[in-house]
Amino acid sequence: MAPELPSPALSFAPELLLKAQGVRAAIFDVDGVLTDGRIYISERGEEFKAFSTLDGHGLKLLARGGIAPIVITGRDSAAVRRRVADLGLAHAVYGAHDKLAAAAGVLAQLQLDWTALAVIGDDWPDLPLLVRAGFACAPANAHLEVKAVAHHVTTAAGGHGAAREFCDLLLCAAGRYAELLHGHLVTLDGAG
Repeated sequence: MAPELPSPALSFAPELLLKAQGVRAAIFDVDGVLTDGRIYISERGEEFKAFSTLDGHGLKLLARGGIAPIVITGRDSAAVRRRVADLGLAHAVYGAHDKLAAAAGVLAQLQLDWTALAVIGDDWPDLPLLVRAGFACAPANAHLEVKAVAHHVTTAAGGHGAAREFCDLLLCAAGRYAELLHGHLVTLDGAG
């Protein structure tokens, strides 16, 4: 006999979930969102970044839930490329000096418009995306101007679970969170 599966402990305000409904793709900034924004550079010029495993699993769940995760970052580094590859993300733009143009290209490729897009960013270069997206989010440590245009500000800081909170919110709004959670309660790979 299978154990009775509990209801999810996580919940969001109904009006927030309504605002996030219909999202089919989500853009993630890297520095300040998937990391805490600090950049470590060795004496040889190697760049090091720390990523949260909670956030990484959230991006994988998002893809499994039918929402395409997209990384668009203004910097390009081996560390970011490695993390994106390790997570198996299909869409990433590195060294994007014009994030708006980069996002427009990916949206065209996916045949989506801005209303089907969610964005999480932390600083001014993310503003053009945040103000156009159907759903805009900022981590707790984001710049004040970014928080001012966000539909949701996470309780967690960038690099410390903010991206996971964003993923969980989008999965709840899409009605996929409980199903994915229950899959993980049955088997470690979440396949159900």
